[in-house]
Amino acid sequence: MKSIFLNKSVCFIENNSQNITNDDLEKIKYGLEGIYLMLTKFVVFSLIMIYLNLFVHFLIFTFFFSIIRTAAFGIHATKSYICLISSSFLFILCPTLALNVEIDILFKYLSCIFLFISIVLYSPADTFKRPLINKKKRMIFKILSIIISIIYIFIIIFTNNNFLSNIVLFALAAETILILPITYKMFKLPYNNYKTYNYKPI
Repeated sequence: MKSIFLNKSVCFIENNSQNITNDDLEKIKYGLEGIYLMLTKFVVFSLIMIYLNLFVHFLIFTFFFSIIRTAAFGIHATKSYICLISSSFLFILCPTLALNVEIDILFKYLSCIFLFISIVLYSPADTFKRPLINKKKRMIFKILSIIISIIYIFIIIFTNNNFLSNIVLFALAAETILILPITYKMFKLPYNNYKTYNYKPI
């Protein structure tokens, strides 16, 4: 199904666009693949969480995770089935735990310190297929990541709503894990891909 969607979409764009290069088509295909996977996962997880009566909690986690993910980027699974399995743990387990556990405030303080330092040091983390080669953009994304993480930490520490505090903490922690060099190393994927990007002559 995914291959059919991608091939037909790329063929349509190629047939209806002028002066489009193979590199452009590859970038479009990569973006379409991300959209397809995101939508299919969202539908599957939504159905599961509706069944578990946790759909609203799932949406809240998705909201906070997506915001920090957009700025800090991070690792992507190399296979669709790996992405589905890992995302299942993330989007199903995190809302469930956030609703049912109470985390000691001292642990939250220590976690926030570690997470904030990690965001400062390692965001944004690019991928082999999407290297962040523009230095100015990298700096903008880093600043955005830091600002968002500061807002999240204030919510985690100062809100009286246990679920909200937990869900924001889990979202920030999940994204931090995805940008750590050790995570890339575990999955045998290259890190800081902008440093080894091969510039093609015009």
